[in-house]
Amino acid sequence: MSLMLNSNEIAAILPHRYPMALVDRIVDGEPGEWARGIKCVSVNEQIFCGHFPEEHVMPGVLIIEAMAQVGAVAILSLPEYAGRTAYFGGIKNARFKKKVTPGDRLEIECRLTKRRGPIGVGEAKATVDGEIAAVAELTFAIGKKE
Repeated sequence: MSLMLNSNEIAAILPHRYPMALVDRIVDGEPGEWARGIKCVSVNEQIFCGHFPEEHVMPGVLIIEAMAQVGAVAILSLPEYAGRTAYFGGIKNARFKKKVTPGDRLEIECRLTKRRGPIGVGEAKATVDGEIAAVAELTFAIGKKE
């Protein structure tokens, strides 16, 4: 089953809402394995009021969060994890290679490489126009069902 989700369908999977909903669309993927998403960066985003007023640059921490949200969609789209939340367990080897600025289309892919019970690891990368903007290894923990 290929993952293709619009922003409303993503909101049904992830708990994130404005201003922390950082994925506009999931364009491909396989539940429990990987997902590819899109974040369209706009100058209208509140973060650019302060980062930086003279040179708008998307903060690296938000790029990492967007990568984690794409990974969360991949794992939480499995029926056994429906309605749960994926939390950060760790970030390793994060590297930022290119500035992300308003007008950029951030293409994000997260491939789940390890999973043991509710804990897992994803290899994530974000690109702009085919150039790597950021990479990281993300560890997650799936919360208990309430």
